[in-house]
Amino acid sequence: MKKTLILGASLNPNTYSNRAIRKLMAHGFAVIGIGIREGTVEGAPVGTEQIPIKELHTISLYLNPANQVFYYDYILALRPQRVIFNPGTENKALEESLKAHGISYERACTLVLLSLDAY
Repeated sequence: MKKTLILGASLNPNTYSNRAIRKLMAHGFAVIGIGIREGTVEGAPVGTEQIPIKELHTISLYLNPANQVFYYDYILALRPQRVIFNPGTENKALEESLKAHGISYERACTLVLLSLDAY
């Protein structure tokens, strides 16, 4: 199972990050969210702290590049297999850092990947 962290998770059902959580859960993926408010989305926990996550496969970003800076060290410490830069989150500096640490990344849309069974 590809455990996924949604970084920039929202409890608002109208946001793309929330839709991604729900769609990942519907596809049977384990999901954890980190955002500005604590709660749950379809049973997936959403917290505000940078917690350790074991066996993390994917980080799906829903933060603009300026807000990603706070999470650089955290992302690298989690050592995910990949990071997905959803539209509007592309960040050359973070991409270079991921590459230097042997972490793959892609500029893609989590929702589209799921709809194409390409996640």
